[in-house]
Amino acid sequence: MTDSPRLIEQICDLYNEAFRWYDPKRAVPPIHITFYPYIGINHTIRIRSGEIFVRIGQICDEMPLVCHKGLAYILAGKLLRKKIPAGAREVYSAYVKSDAVRQKAAASKRERGRKVVTGSKGNVYDLDEIFADINIKYFRDAIAKPVLTWSAKKTFRILGHHDATHETVAISKSLDSPAVPRFVVEYVLFHEMLHIAHPTVHINGRRYNHTPAFKRDERKFAQFTEAERWIERNVKKLRKESKR
Repeated sequence: MTDSPRLIEQICDLYNEAFRWYDPKRAVPPIHITFYPYIGINHTIRIRSGEIFVRIGQICDEMPLVCHKGLAYILAGKLLRKKIPAGAREVYSAYVKSDAVRQKAAASKRERGRKVVTGSKGNVYDLDEIFADINIKYFRDAIAKPVLTWSAKKTFRILGHHDATHETVAISKSLDSPAVPRFVVEYVLFHEMLHIAHPTVHINGRRYNHTPAFKRDERKFAQFTEAERWIERNVKKLRKESKR
């Protein structure tokens, strides 16, 4: 159980060990360990009033101590801005990238995650209409319609995002403008629809979102080159617009 004093004591010992390993000459401040109901796999470490507070995601409540040791070295290293030993990352990553933990994280996001949905009809473009056109033209109307929405804020780094957990596709509000050609909006939405057609592949604990098949099909978009060039040439303008 995550509330077990014995378990907390054992984990605390691991963090004391990690801090002493990074800086043997410095006394280790008091360390407080708690499990916290973060959504997904998240952990934090902070220094407050000379004491260290560690919050470990509740999703790791059954993580073996050897993996907690790896996480201790990772968090302590980040806090102290030290180089983290490769072995620490490997043992921790092997656990959190396992099928069982990934499924647990996905379930956590479905149950407690909150997705901001502003609606599919923008001031200029209607995502429902564009989705229907692309679905027929490129996918033979075989893609199940997800929740379509414009992002709450204008962005320029991420123009589109497919959230498989919540079955949602969000397109940057920056593209809902008369200055943006329709084929650019179509291309970004087409890209996100490809994520539905080509789901993420997990191999040896690594995630592959853009498989060779994905990249091959992406080039089937009729104005692929033009859309890529438009985005590349207008990224500074999109950045400027996002700050208004």
